[in-house]
Amino acid sequence: MEKIKMTTPLVEMDGDEMTRILWKMIKEDLLEPYIDLKTEYYDLGLEHRNETNDQVTIDSALATKKYKVAVKCATITPNAARMEEYDLKEMWKSPNGTIRAILDGTVFRAPIVVKGIEPCVKNWKKPITIARHAYGDVYKGSEMKIPGAGKVELVYTAEDGSETRELVHEFDGPGIVQGMHNINKSIESFARSCFNYALDTKQDLWFATKDTISKKYDHTFKDIFQEIFDAEYAEKFKEAGIVYFYTLIDDAVARVMKSEGGYIWACKNYDGDVMSDMVSSAFGSLAMMTSVLVSPDGNYEYEAAHGTVQRHYYKHLKGEETSTNSVATIFAWTGALRKRGELDGNKELMEFADRLEKATIDTIEAGEMTKDLALITTIENPTVLNSEGFIKAIAKRL
Repeated sequence: MEKIKMTTPLVEMDGDEMTRILWKMIKEDLLEPYIDLKTEYYDLGLEHRNETNDQVTIDSALATKKYKVAVKCATITPNAARMEEYDLKEMWKSPNGTIRAILDGTVFRAPIVVKGIEPCVKNWKKPITIARHAYGDVYKGSEMKIPGAGKVELVYTAEDGSETRELVHEFDGPGIVQGMHNINKSIESFARSCFNYALDTKQDLWFATKDTISKKYDHTFKDIFQEIFDAEYAEKFKEAGIVYFYTLIDDAVARVMKSEGGYIWACKNYDGDVMSDMVSSAFGSLAMMTSVLVSPDGNYEYEAAHGTVQRHYYKHLKGEETSTNSVATIFAWTGALRKRGELDGNKELMEFADRLEKATIDTIEAGEMTKDLALITTIENPTVLNSEGFIKAIAKRL
């Protein structure tokens, strides 16, 4: 059989631990037999990021701007324990955060719905897509441990040297403080990405923050969304028969629980991080969630929404069997290949992505699945497959 040709490369960002093992299996068993795979490869494994002083992460994001489409494996964001384990030069920042800041995109995450994996929330009938702002807030924050009594202030020094000060807190003993920021330009991009995505997918859009408490920071998000909607999108939404509304984040959580799904829920960076895990877990599993970073100038970066599956990796290193769910990583590849095909007018590549997704879903619906799904499925007597066995079962169907 002649392999499907690619005209433009994908940017391929390799990752860490168990997901790195799955990455190799997916390429060897599901992609390379059928596609003459063209990628520009970047190793975002923690050792290599440390060797390059994290320059490789920046290079991979810039390559994404060049080629427009990237696919990314899960990566480690190091903490103190990882500093020691990997003998790191410094505690490198989240690669996802770095890439998002360079691409200035919005992350759209949606559950992969499969028969036999029923949502924990019984009234959820349709997927809920989380739109997560991908710049700033705690991910670009500055933090300080306060050793003792003293005053902490926010200070803004204008270009002319004049200062504006705002008291944060008068400490009477040790404590902690955090400064975070966002920029109007990025919030505007976030708003437009959300409105465009809602129109593309014909879904209602909700946006939620806590403007009653954060009267300047969160309120600015609310105001920018409303101004852009009124000026550019109100008529388009009316024509498409969809609605946009703003609500407080606590009210949104209550509404989400009672809804049927089938809409986009836009969240600030941290809220989106937390809520996408809640939504994906309640729909079945973190490994059953698609994630795509979309920038306003048309760059796309596809990834799995979960971590590197550290516990399984340590078992794998000991030669023990693992049953790790690779669905989200497979769907990161299919999303990227479909988008590459779409941008290049390569119908064969798009059709291949559809077939691989169907083969993956059909495998689960036929009762062959990894342990995490077998524990929650309504399918009787499922066959529990190990990490490699599951990918081989998909390959057989494909």
